[in-house]
Amino acid sequence: MRTKLLIINLLAILGLSAFSQEKKMVIDQSKKLGSATKSEKYSVERRGEINTPSADLKWRPILTKKIVSFEPQSPDAELIERIKAQKLIIKQQQAQNKNNGSEVSTQSVTPLVGTNYLGNENSGSSPMDNQLAISNGGWIVSVANNTIEYDNTSGATVYYNNIIAFLNDPLITSVCDPVVLYDKLADRFIFFCQTSPIDANSKILICFSKTNDPNSGWWVYTLTGNPLSLAEGFDYPKLAVSNNELYVTGNLFFEPSGTFDQAILYQIQKTGGYAGGTLNWQFWTGISGSPFTLLPVSDGQGLSYGPGCYLVATASSGSASIKLYDLTDDMSGSPSLNYYNVPTTPYSPSADASQLGTACLLDNGDCRTLSGFYLNGVIHFVFHSDIGSGWNGINYNRLTVGSLTNVSSTFGSAGSFDYSYPSVVSFATSSIDKSVMIGFGRASSTIYPEVRVVNCDNAMGWSGSTLVKSSSSFVSYTSTTNERWGDYTGTTRKHNSTSPSIWMNGMYGTPLNEWSTWVSEIHALPVGITENNNVNDLKVFPNPVIETFSVEFSLTETTDLEIGIFDITGKLVKEIYHGRGIQGDNVFSFNKANLSAGTYFLNIKNNFNTIKNEKIIIAD
Repeated sequence: MRTKLLIINLLAILGLSAFSQEKKMVIDQSKKLGSATKSEKYSVERRGEINTPSADLKWRPILTKKIVSFEPQSPDAELIERIKAQKLIIKQQQAQNKNNGSEVSTQSVTPLVGTNYLGNENSGSSPMDNQLAISNGGWIVSVANNTIEYDNTSGATVYYNNIIAFLNDPLITSVCDPVVLYDKLADRFIFFCQTSPIDANSKILICFSKTNDPNSGWWVYTLTGNPLSLAEGFDYPKLAVSNNELYVTGNLFFEPSGTFDQAILYQIQKTGGYAGGTLNWQFWTGISGSPFTLLPVSDGQGLSYGPGCYLVATASSGSASIKLYDLTDDMSGSPSLNYYNVPTTPYSPSADASQLGTACLLDNGDCRTLSGFYLNGVIHFVFHSDIGSGWNGINYNRLTVGSLTNVSSTFGSAGSFDYSYPSVVSFATSSIDKSVMIGFGRASSTIYPEVRVVNCDNAMGWSGSTLVKSSSSFVSYTSTTNERWGDYTGTTRKHNSTSPSIWMNGMYGTPLNEWSTWVSEIHALPVGITENNNVNDLKVFPNPVIETFSVEFSLTETTDLEIGIFDITGKLVKEIYHGRGIQGDNVFSFNKANLSAGTYFLNIKNNFNTIKNEKIIIAD
């Protein structure tokens, strides 16, 4: 006899599940190795506002290349080049011996490509420095070098222009290094770029969207890129947000030598920026541990996070440790910036990558941290490093803040391909799930550069990687011997989905031997039926479905459930139930509503685990 009958109308249950709020962890202060120097507090009025002008979407501007008055150098630049040159010899010998490797997949979730389309095109610089962000409402803002674009999730471009025209400021004549993010808590976008040339007079520009629709306009603010008033400029920006603040990090380089001085952190209150009012800020210098390219991290699911934020840094020339920083409080409190050292598996840079059809190599850069996020006490972050015999692979890390421990795992194909410039986002359906998606570039002497994506699950098991966009040519746009491959790339999570979708833009080669970008939605088919002791005897009837259908199953214990309908590509079509399932027999009844005729999958999850997955047919 059934213990309970649950009848739910499909149209009435479209709300999203909520996750618990994220809190920063308490770190053992006895393990602190140093701190940093805080500046006085500053205030700046907005520079102006952008009421987004109309743009001819068929006109794709070609602008000048990024202007630098010096070439920024890693503090270990000479050492890194020696290491890479030595490993290139090893790699080339291995390639001649045809000692080819292959990817190793240890789990069954396969990333799938959904909507995909041409993104920001080459505008005169290499690499593209491409990034994107997506709002809950489905607006996509993507940037690359000198261009900015707004799209909807169907891939339709509604605005495309060069950033100079977008800013519409006669005093700003050249910009570079754009970054964009979506602040879920505020439901707004933040756009960053910096003036060019990169020198002691450079400025950083921060734009806050007026609403969650980028077409409604932006408030614009200008901060100095040389806050110490020395002969140096700012480069290599990274951005993150917490509940109340925006964080911008970068490196300061002396001119004209390009010698690295130090990393810097800007701490900025968001409220004034979103209101178009006074923007309050301060900065941190003299950061202990001398990090190079310091990465601040936001919450991975856009949840409540703070006060302050976490930051991580890896050594560009390799190391056996990770630098962790804890900005302990907001500007309104009494913050300090504390430094900790976290042991990890040794890592080192590797050789540059080959391309099919040319002797021009792709520059793999070094081992700087590229992308990351914080979720449920763990900082997830990625960079690329040597995974064997001079070949580059993805180096994915989970740093547990409370215990100051780090677990890393590498992914790649030593002997066959180089995997470089990864970007990581949460692919979790709960705050305790550690699943991620990682976008990256791949190249070798047997293929043109391509964009790919891979999944790493909660247990740190890797899927095989999926091709997102192949190239039609090698790239030798600025050099015939060594072409830059990337400073960073864009991958972002659409936050309002209980079965998350990921959006990314990566670089690929065009017939003109230059870079362009490709925007793609990434999702995954449900893992499949996972038999366990918690659920038994799933039945869906009638199947095929004409109007209504029922789902029966038995639970050994009361538990939280999520029931969703997916199409054959793995895309969530409808979340039809989020709530409790009871011990014993359960019956859920649904109306097919406006589902089109075709094949679907009904997926039942317990927390983040798929426990049942059943194919259903919707009849005409």
